[in-house]
Amino acid sequence: MEKILMKGNEALAEAAVRAGCRMYFGYPITPQTEISEYLSLRLPQVGGVFLQAETEVAAINMVYGASATGMRVMTSSSGPGISLKQEGLSALAIAELPCVVVNMVRGGPGVGNIQPAQSDYFQAVKGGGHGDYKVIVLAPSSVQELVDFTYRAFYLADKYCNPVIILGDGMLAQMMEPVIFAEPDFPPLPPKDWIIQGKGRGERKFIVCFALDPQKLEELNLKLQRKYRLMEEQETDFEVLGEDDAELLLVGFGTVGRILKTVVREGKKEGIKCALFRPITLFPFPYGQLKEEARRVGRVLVVEMNLGQMVEDVRLAVEGIVPVFFHGRTGGMIPKVEEILEKARQILRNEVYHESRF
Repeated sequence: MEKILMKGNEALAEAAVRAGCRMYFGYPITPQTEISEYLSLRLPQVGGVFLQAETEVAAINMVYGASATGMRVMTSSSGPGISLKQEGLSALAIAELPCVVVNMVRGGPGVGNIQPAQSDYFQAVKGGGHGDYKVIVLAPSSVQELVDFTYRAFYLADKYCNPVIILGDGMLAQMMEPVIFAEPDFPPLPPKDWIIQGKGRGERKFIVCFALDPQKLEELNLKLQRKYRLMEEQETDFEVLGEDDAELLLVGFGTVGRILKTVVREGKKEGIKCALFRPITLFPFPYGQLKEEARRVGRVLVVEMNLGQMVEDVRLAVEGIVPVFFHGRTGGMIPKVEEILEKARQILRNEVYHESRF
């Protein structure tokens, strides 16, 4: 199969088209603008619709409308823009409308800068909008995974009638790597018998994002929770690699997970025995699997491009059975292999005390 050298943003956009996305609504913001630019050319070629909305708020509400008609639809942005979309995401979640949302995270808070970061972890996995809802969050670590996870995101969105977030960052968005567009063979999806087709086309239907009766709203929330539990049972995903007799378990997602693979390899050269645990789904988070790996290895070092967000879930996962250490960079700074190795050396020499804030 042919390999194509592509930039991350453009590879993701092409994968969206090949996955059946025919509607895109967005607003430009660095470092994800190439997604919009690519789709403005590509979607008309396949009979799709590209529309640059007047704001991010307008874009996410256009996603709501397009999804209600059964179309595969996507929007993309970066931190500040994703913040503006949160009310719409909450509405999509309660209305059980499928869509794909891409966040190429940049440094924050506020407008921050355009450098890569992972500081939108809380926003993505804890529900940045209001109410008791969850979205599936996929964390790619390469341009190939941007492609593969885009196919997967559209499938999962339709399977669960739920928004799915692809949580990348400015580095993944801008780097170029060879990719293969191998269309996955997913199981069949249920028919979309809930879509709105217009007057005169079948029975009258409503897709709303509210339930004014308290009992009905509670029933709806409990129904959503059952769906989220099913996601946890069926969709939790992660990667483990490294030494069988490792003395330190490194944990990182996305770009950091990629860096940690080099740390494992370089550490081995000087006798530092490390293993890597990389969560691929941030929701559902692989709590049980991480706990078992942490128990086996005995010590955990979490590395993030923020000041400590996923580390809270790691501490929940290990339940205090092993010490958890943290190393984070922020503001667009990327952790270097040598600085992570130095932290590992200090931990293994018992020169660092783990924090027990959580």
